[in-house]
Amino acid sequence: MLFQQIAATVAEGGEHEELAPLWAEPWVFGVSIFAILLVMMFITLSYTNLGKRHSVTEEHADPHRQHPNKHDHGQGH
Repeated sequence: MLFQQIAATVAEGGEHEELAPLWAEPWVFGVSIFAILLVMMFITLSYTNLGKRHSVTEEHADPHRQHPNKHDHGQGH
């Protein structure tokens, strides 16, 4: 039933619906989206130094953890 309705609508063909009016020129949408993504990229890049604040320390291999790290190479046994 639904397929028949779709086929009938496609068969009519010639009539096009009127597009919804835009409140700005199409290029404005592209530029604003690009600017928003650019700001988000700079915010993300501002957090790249968080891993460099402290010196690297070895993780303590605790065998009593509920979900133990499988990468301790047998040190926790």
